Amino acid sequence: MEYKRWEPCYCRILSYFGFEREGDEEAARLLASLMDRDNLLSLVTITEGNEVTVCGNAPCLKDELGKIRGVVFAADAAAEVLDANGIRPDAIFTDLDGATDRFLELNREGTIVVIHAHGDNIPLLKHWVPRFTGPVVATTQATPLPHVHNFGGFTDGDRAVFAADELGASCITLAGFDLDDKDVDPLKQGKLHIARKLLAMIGFTI
Repeated sequence: MEYKRWEPCYCRILSYFGFEREGDEEAARLLASLMDRDNLLSLVTITEGNEVTVCGNAPCLKDELGKIRGVVFAADAAAEVLDANGIRPDAIFTDLDGATDRFLELNREGTIVVIHAHGDNIPLLKHWVPRFTGPVVATTQATPLPHVHNFGGFTDGDRAVFAADELGASCITLAGFDLDDKDVDPLKQGKLHIARKLLAMIGFTI
């Protein structure tokens, strides 16, 4: 998604949650400084023209493993659910709040880790980014920078869907998405509300 189309959505999100754009931009600059490589081409290669299943981390994921086919994108901690069931994700989209040492191992084994910068995860960026030794891609929800990309999307799950769409997936299947989950705090409910609106922009009605 071109940034000029995404920016109005981003501004509405900032207003909705009361977030500060400056924090996102600071985090993006930090992430850029921590990156010594950009494996965007690897992400494009596994996505373009291929069927992609994007796995969210809702509890229903365990019941929907049978839907998974093609290239597998995992939203943050969904990667460990998949891993525990014998499915190695091809890419993990994460703002690092669910990161564990297993992410590092999967990355060493070839899983692309798509690391997202926002105003609340600067300490996590400093802790985790230098430890990844495999293929990594950097993203931001603010203005993109050289080697820090913006595919659109806000939460880990919908960002993964936006990336699959932007990078030319032939078909996108969703598993482990529950945008009506009432057993989450109000902030998370707000994020699910935004995710539904954003996904509708690219043709996903959930």
